[in-house]
Amino acid sequence: METPVRRPDEALGRSDEFVAFQQRLSRVARVDRPVLIMGERGTGKELAATRLHYLSARWNEPLVTLNCAALAPALIATELFGHEAGAYTGAVARRTGRFEAADRGTLFLDEIGAIPRQAQEKILRVVEYGSFERVGSTTPIQVDVRIVGATHADLAALAEQDRFKRDLLDRLSFEVLFLPPLR
Repeated sequence: METPVRRPDEALGRSDEFVAFQQRLSRVARVDRPVLIMGERGTGKELAATRLHYLSARWNEPLVTLNCAALAPALIATELFGHEAGAYTGAVARRTGRFEAADRGTLFLDEIGAIPRQAQEKILRVVEYGSFERVGSTTPIQVDVRIVGATHADLAALAEQDRFKRDLLDRLSFEVLFLPPLR
């Protein structure tokens, strides 16, 4: 008997907690709403987001990812929303952001708790109205994007400290998946 081939990006596990998580993730994938994935560092939040995307009705559309903790706070708005030529020094051409790139698909925001408040305001607008403006523009752009956020941070505590917008947390918490720790 041949051993089944495993994709390198496939999470594997047999514990009751892991199987229950995978079953819940499969159910949540079918509901076209925002999802938060909570879990300790290294537990496979990006793998879970990828599985969520490919089990959803958006599976044939783009899955775009952004590690929010890896960027300087000043760059996040440009990465997410793009910019117009001349929007700031060095912006010589129009640049498409991650929201536009993910249109009709899924945008995975890893370490969403690291996003500055100003960018959170714009993300909230996209969640509520499906539109945003590139940096340096006043022309609204319509998108249809499912947002999947992931973090190891306590977003409720950050909201209490006024470091994360409560309204955004409420909109993104339609479904919250808790990844079990690896230990």
